Order: sequence, then structure tokens, then C-alpha cells
Amino acid sequence: MKINGSPAPTGTGARTVARKPAVDKSGAYVTVIASEDKIELINMPNTKSAGRRMRNSARKQLQNRSVKTRLHNLERNFAELLGAGKKVEAAAALRLLSSGFDKAAKSGVVNRPMANRKKSRLSLRLNATKPA
Repeated sequence: MKINGSPAPTGTGARTVARKPAVDKSGAYVTVIASEDKIELINMPNTKSAGRRMRNSARKQLQNRSVKTRLHNLERNFAELLGAGKKVEAAAALRLLSSGFDKAAKSGVVNRPMANRKKSRLSLRLNATKPA
């Protein structure tokens, strides 16, 4: 792999930054970082506050992704319990799921109406199943 005509660095985790900023397809300035296995484009902020906002956005994105993944896993667990006919365990899973949706809506990870709609539909599914 070559960047600006020079070969990529060798060794574990070796990284280099291109001398000149590049421009991506949208016209934004980016920094090119190359390692042994991939080339990354990192947006370059124009101001100090924009750089701070970029770092905060990246940190919040990771946290939001973690919360959403947990919600998906809880929802999948609930669906598996319902499919197996375990209504009592599914009711306990629904309580955890409802709590998770409320916390996610409170912190702004998901919209409040979406959380309420999901909780309502899941409780309807639980009430429609026959006890085992």
C-alpha cells in the first residue's frame, strides 16, 4: 500500500500521517492516516471548538451505540423467551427492557415516543401469549 508514492510503514501498529491534507469526495479537508492494513480518513476541524465538538461527538456516539446494542439484546432475549412460551421469564425480561427504554429516552439516546411505542407493542405481545 502506498500513500503519496511512499510505501506504508512496517512493524506492528506503525502509523504515519501524510504531509499534505487531502480532500475527500464531499470537499472536506481530511488527514490521511495509514497503517499496515488500512487507510483512514479523519476530518480536520477548522477551529479549536470544532475539534472539541468532534471529540465529544465521537465519545457520545460510542456511548449511544452501547446503549442501543443493549436494548437490541434485551429485546431479542424477550422475543426468544416468548417464542419458547416462558411467559413468567418473558415478563421479567419485559420489565428490564422497559426500564432500559425509559433510561435511554431520558438520556436522549432514543426518542420518547419510540420508546413508549415499543414498550406498548411488546407488552401487547406478552399479553397475547398463552401461559406455558
